[in-house]
Amino acid sequence: MHVKKRQQRVTMIMESKHIEYTVIDITEPGQEAEKDFMQTNAQHKGCTISDPNPRHALPPQLFNDTEYCGDYDDFDMANEVDNLEVFLKLAAPAAPEPEHKNGDDSAPPATAADDEDENKENKTEDNGAAGDAAGAETTEGANEV
Repeated sequence: MHVKKRQQRVTMIMESKHIEYTVIDITEPGQEAEKDFMQTNAQHKGCTISDPNPRHALPPQLFNDTEYCGDYDDFDMANEVDNLEVFLKLAAPAAPEPEHKNGDDSAPPATAADDEDENKENKTEDNGAAGDAAGAETTEGANEV
């Protein structure tokens, strides 16, 4: 695919995803520093049929500020697998959330129904202990210390 067509495709995709970008045309006068930057920092050379081993990277090359993202083929693949934001280093990959706060994977998370069951059990124990007044006073005294 011709360089201009590749640039047009990149532009179309970036606009459709509402991603802010800046196109730097290294063929324009006064863009020599940007051309040197691209050729120095691009890691993929972007070979073509007519030049399978280019000395310099071929545009378009994509950067996030000064951080290299990849060439057109990398961009196209990232778009195809719906991973463009990560490719462009716009978003860090989402870290998996822990399933349980205490790290115990064997116990399911507590629910409101579990709390109600526990309260019923406590009421039953309290009713059984009500006949033993001395035990209740000892427990209360221990809590007051």
